[in-house]
Amino acid sequence: MIVAALGGPECLQVAELPDPVARPGQVVVRVQAVCVQPADIGARIGMIPGGPVPPPFLLGWDIAGEVASVGPDVSEFRLGDRVVGMIPWYLTRGAPGGYAEFVAADADWLVPLPDGLDVVPAATVPLNALTAHQALSLLSLEDPSTVLVTGASGGVGGFATQLAARRGHRVLAVASDDDEAWVGGLGAAEVIPRSADLASIGPVPVVLDAVPIGEAAATAVADGGDIVATRPTPPTDPGRGVRQHLQLVSLDRELLAELVGQLAAGKLRTRVAATMPLTEAAEAHRLVAAGGLRGKIVLTSGHAT
Repeated sequence: MIVAALGGPECLQVAELPDPVARPGQVVVRVQAVCVQPADIGARIGMIPGGPVPPPFLLGWDIAGEVASVGPDVSEFRLGDRVVGMIPWYLTRGAPGGYAEFVAADADWLVPLPDGLDVVPAATVPLNALTAHQALSLLSLEDPSTVLVTGASGGVGGFATQLAARRGHRVLAVASDDDEAWVGGLGAAEVIPRSADLASIGPVPVVLDAVPIGEAAATAVADGGDIVATRPTPPTDPGRGVRQHLQLVSLDRELLAELVGQLAAGKLRTRVAATMPLTEAAEAHRLVAAGGLRGKIVLTSGHAT
C-alpha cells in the first residue's frame, strides 16, 4: 500500500512492486501484521520532522511476521523464524516501510517473537513501548515520585503508565471518557478524565505528555519540574525553571527484546481495537484520524499466527 500522493486516506493505493531481496546483513520478512500509527498519518499528509517525503513511498514502523529469506552475513535468523521489529522510519523515510507483504529489513531491526505470542499484539509494541520507556528514562527518577501521564488510553501513554507504576511511581493517568477501567488496570494510582483542568491536578514534579497537549499539560508541572513530550510543544515560562524534554524514538534492539518478552510473559498489557486487511489501509487511517478507538488498528497480510 503506497502513498501515491500527499493528502487524504484515498492517497493510499495498492501497488505491485518487485519482491525485495535481502542484502548483506538483512532478512526479508513476510509481514503478517503492521500497526497503524498516528505518525503514519503525519507522513501521509506531509507533516513530519525533516519535511515531507516525496511520493511514492511506504508507511509503517512496526512489523511482525516470519523470515522469508536470509541475506549474507546473517547468522541469528533462519528461514521461517518468527520475528517482530521496528523499521526506523525516521531514517528510511518510506524506503522501506511496513505496509507491504514483504520487507527487506536489517537484522538489527528485528528480535525473535516469543512462542505463544500472536503477531497482532506483538506489532503494537515496538514504536509505542520503546517511546514510553525512553521517555521515562529521560527523567531523573531514581526515587519514587509522582508522574502525570497524558494520553494514558493510547499506545505510548498506556505503556508509560505501566512502566512507571512498576518502577514504584505514583501515576496520575489522564484517560479518555469511559476508559477509566482499562487505564486503572494498568497500575495508575488515580485516573483523571480527559476533560479535567490539569492545572487543578498539580503541581506534580513530572509530566509525561504522551498526546501531547502542550500548554495544558505544562500547567500541571511544578516549578523546577520536568515535562517530556512526544512532539515539539511551546516553551514554558522561563521563570518557572521547568525542564522540557523531547522524546523521539530511537531503535534499541536489546530494549525491544526485553519489552516484547514482558508482553509475552503477561507483565505488559496492550490492546487491539481492530484488525483489517492491508488493502484496507485507507479505511484504517480514517478510523484512526476520527479518534475514539480503544486500542490500535493492526493491518494483516496473509495468515496472522
